[in-house]
Amino acid sequence: MSDWMVTGSPQPRRQARALSPLREHLRDTFWFAPTAAMAGVLVVWLAAQELDAALVRSLQDAGDYDTLAELLRFADDAKAVVSAVGSAMMTFIGVVFSISLVAVQMASGQFTPRVVRLFVRSRITKATFAVFLATFVLTLLVLTSYDGNPDPRAATSVPLVQSVLTLLMVALSLVLFVMYVNGTLRLMRVSHVIARIAAETFRAAALMPAPARDGEADGLGPVTAWVAHEGRAGVLRDVHSARLVRVARGHGVVLRLVPRIGDFLVPGTPVLAVHGGAAPPRRALRYTLSVGVERTFHQDLAFGLRQLSDIGLRALSPAVNDPTTAVQALDRVVQILAALARRPLDAVVDRDRRGAARLVRSVPGWAELVDLGFTEVRGCAAEAPQVSRRLLAGLDDLLLLVPPERREPLLRHRELLRQAVERATPAPADRAFALRPDRQGIG
Repeated sequence: MSDWMVTGSPQPRRQARALSPLREHLRDTFWFAPTAAMAGVLVVWLAAQELDAALVRSLQDAGDYDTLAELLRFADDAKAVVSAVGSAMMTFIGVVFSISLVAVQMASGQFTPRVVRLFVRSRITKATFAVFLATFVLTLLVLTSYDGNPDPRAATSVPLVQSVLTLLMVALSLVLFVMYVNGTLRLMRVSHVIARIAAETFRAAALMPAPARDGEADGLGPVTAWVAHEGRAGVLRDVHSARLVRVARGHGVVLRLVPRIGDFLVPGTPVLAVHGGAAPPRRALRYTLSVGVERTFHQDLAFGLRQLSDIGLRALSPAVNDPTTAVQALDRVVQILAALARRPLDAVVDRDRRGAARLVRSVPGWAELVDLGFTEVRGCAAEAPQVSRRLLAGLDDLLLLVPPERREPLLRHRELLRQAVERATPAPADRAFALRPDRQGIG
């Protein structure tokens, strides 16, 4: 659950939709889709019940009791099928739940606990649970519609449409179960998990607001007021930028977000600096900051690198000892840094409709992102030639892509890696081998 306090800015339509904190919050929860499906199937059942009642009335009005008697016999046969479906769906739900628990435990132990959110956000997992539960609820509702009176003249309902609807839901459940098993097996493969992390990072980077112009973030003038965090302690997950921009425009001020997305907040710490006027009233800033128990990709540019670094670090631990997984994580780290190589960083600005800056947010700079992606893996790569060779190749590739002013952190990591390998590898031949750049590590 999130504790909301602050955010805002009218962005282009595509960006505004992608930055909806409510939508992202619902995607990070598991209860919403099954609950919505069960509520939806109740509405569908009521409509199907009305259709069945209308069919019975029309046959009775027409005096076609023979056809109605045939439908009653069909309903009796279908009742046994619906009853079997109801008990079978509970078994299916138990199987799906067991598979999910095993997959989550394996992913958490093999990769990092932070990738569990991929399973929570998995659309196919939510759809499978939702349809299975909806089918089970539908069977219970359909069973209540059966009329025990065999006389077609006294019949009030023949659940014909409801029985057909139940069979269609069963067919959909079987298709989703196959898709669910396939999707779960993919999420248990490290290459797919790493690719998903990289894709989420690119999405977060693409949806970030425009970078601040030269000197714009430092030229806001003196701070005239502060807004403190009054919610519960937790990680700053995202901000509702559109709402904050409206508030800032309405009060003629510029707001600057003091913490970064992903920082841990405690009550009483400053969250917003106000430039150019008095602080907006507290009620205007409600529901603009989302504070939760863990970071998300929504507006957190560094979270993907954090996860990839964790995966690489765990792969190089003595308990796992899987340098190939570390190389795969480094592949994506290099890909992400290459995409950001020439992008302005450090600060982004949300503007109002007239183009005036209203909300300034700090983002990790280039040196910080490079350190996040390489430092911890580099510390364990000295005794793993496959990783040291891949890391050197990645650093060399980035040195060709970045502008001159961004070369320093890359050169620093290259030199530190060379020194670590020389200390850990006394044999000159082994040292030369470990320091030879190779995009596949060893191959």
